[in-house]
Amino acid sequence: MSGTRISARFDRLKSENRSGLVTFITAGDPDRGTSQSILDALPEAGADLIELGMPFSDPMADGPAIQASSLRALKNGANMKQTLEMVASFRKNDGQTPVILMGYYNPIHAYGPEKFMADAKRAGVDGLIVVDLPPEETELRQPVEAAGLDFIYLTAPTTGDDRLPHVVEHAGGFVYYVSITGITGTKSAKAGAVETAVERIRRHTGLPIAVGFGIRTPAQAAEIGKFADAVVVGSALVSRIEENLNGDGPAAACRDAVLGLVRDLAGGLKS
Repeated sequence: MSGTRISARFDRLKSENRSGLVTFITAGDPDRGTSQSILDALPEAGADLIELGMPFSDPMADGPAIQASSLRALKNGANMKQTLEMVASFRKNDGQTPVILMGYYNPIHAYGPEKFMADAKRAGVDGLIVVDLPPEETELRQPVEAAGLDFIYLTAPTTGDDRLPHVVEHAGGFVYYVSITGITGTKSAKAGAVETAVERIRRHTGLPIAVGFGIRTPAQAAEIGKFADAVVVGSALVSRIEENLNGDGPAAACRDAVLGLVRDLAGGLKS
């Protein structure tokens, strides 16, 4: 593992003998100010790593909750420049918590891959998950590696043993196991099946393995955390934002609702 904030955080989790909590929110959802306040408070609430979604109009791998979060953010003026500014602002007070940008290649391509990587590095981004760039699509790999960031790849229940070595060959930071087939936030996999899959992935890589898609409750997080190096929760958090909006604009309750669930999830993992 490279000497990044991501590797340092997983080293710490290993020393504490616990699974980490990876939280996902969409940058700019429901607006810049509320989103920034949530982002800044995630580590204190219990997030060990943060995935920050890059808003996009056609997030094809995401379910209704995250699709809606992207549309709310875009409606309120979110763009890639603002997303990177949010990371830079976060870094003013937190130099340790890893931040991973997650999303699709289209906004990066429009921004310009070389400029994007330089600006992401300058802002304090640690890694990148690009859902629609499989390992065969190499155009972003060189800029990522040149910037010293981790390129995190996805594996799924349909990723066979013949393909796994190819997927993890150039992976950095950790391997993200998508525990279900389908879109985010719509169903949950059985823990036994996920454990078997994690054991199989470990035969092909020494990187930590984070499990996401379909984890919504502290009990589910605790169950998956028994054998995964980290659990990823996204749809449940962005749903809390939507549930706490009101007709007068973003309610202050949005922030409290998201952070309350993060505390509960972190508590479940630590217990």
